[in-house]
Amino acid sequence: MRADRLVSLVLLLRQRGRLTADTLARELEVSTRTVLRDIEALSAAGVPVYAERGRHGGFALSPGFRTELTGLNHDEALALLTAGSGRGELVFGLGSALASAMRKVVDALPESHRASASDAAQRFLVDPETDLLSRRPVTEEVPDTVMIEVRRAVLAGHKLRIHYAATGRPPQWRTVDPIGLVTVRDRGYLLATRSGEDRTYRLSRMSAAEELPETAQRPNQVDLDRIWRERSAEFLSGGDHSTVLVRVNPARREELLDTALAVRAEEPDADGWLRLEVTFQDSRHAEWALWQLSTDAEALAPRSLRTALRNRADAMTTRYGDSS
Repeated sequence: MRADRLVSLVLLLRQRGRLTADTLARELEVSTRTVLRDIEALSAAGVPVYAERGRHGGFALSPGFRTELTGLNHDEALALLTAGSGRGELVFGLGSALASAMRKVVDALPESHRASASDAAQRFLVDPETDLLSRRPVTEEVPDTVMIEVRRAVLAGHKLRIHYAATGRPPQWRTVDPIGLVTVRDRGYLLATRSGEDRTYRLSRMSAAEELPETAQRPNQVDLDRIWRERSAEFLSGGDHSTVLVRVNPARREELLDTALAVRAEEPDADGWLRLEVTFQDSRHAEWALWQLSTDAEALAPRSLRTALRNRADAMTTRYGDSS
C-alpha cells in the first residue's frame, strides 16, 4: 500500500511540478505528517526530491527526473483516460485506485503524446452527473469498510460473511461463496451462492461484511456476463411482476425505460409511436410509471391497468373540474 502511495507521490510531482505538503496530502488522502515521512523515504531511496522554502514553497523533483513506464500508445492511453472519467469506480470503492492509475497512465506516455492525450480525454464525457433533463442518477452508497471486505473475498476466493437486509425483512448475517461483482446503472451487486443455491445481493443493502479464511466453493473459471443474463431472466420470470403492453411517444421512450425492469418486445406503431411490452415491479409500479408520461403514453393491456389509470384521471377531473 505504501509503495503505491510513494509512486503516486512521485508522479504527482512529475506531472504538476512543485506542490505543498497540504496539497499532496489532499491528493493522496493521507495526513500531512504521512506526506513528510514519505518525502524522507523517497530521499533516502535516492529519488531527487527537494524542498523549497518560503511563501510559494513546496516539494519538487530535480529537473529531468523521470520514472520509466512504457508500453502504451496514444490511443490506448486515451481509451484508459476516457474510461477513467466514468463513474463506475464509485460503485466498487475504487476511486483512489483509479486516480493513482490515471497518473501512471499519463506518465507512461512518451513526452510528445502526453499533452495531446490528456487534452483529448477532456473532449469526452462519460456518464455525467445529470442528463439533459437535469435528472441525477441514483448512485447507491456502500460503506468503504464493507466494499473492501467484499472485494477482498471475491478476488481471494474466500467465503464472505455479510449483514444483509432483504426487501421487507430485518438484517441478518449470511455466509456466502462470492463469485463476482456487477455494476448496472450505478448499482452494485454481488453474485454468490449460499448452500449451493444461486444468490444475488445488492451491495447497498449490506451494513457489514467480513472476509473469512475458508476457501469459497466456486468454479475456477467464471463467465459473469452469462451468469448475469441467466439470473436476470430468472428474476423477471418470478415473483409478482407486471407485464404491460403500452404505446409511447418516441420522445418519452427513455423515460419509460428508466422506470421499467425490462423490455420484452418493441416495434414501431402505424402512427409513428412505439409499441412495447414492458415489465414493472408490480401493477402499482406500472400505474405510477405510465401516469408520469401523461398523454404521451397509452396502456393497451392489461385491462385492469387501463381501468386504474382511467379512475385516476376521473378523480383528477373531479378535483380540478369547473366549479362555476
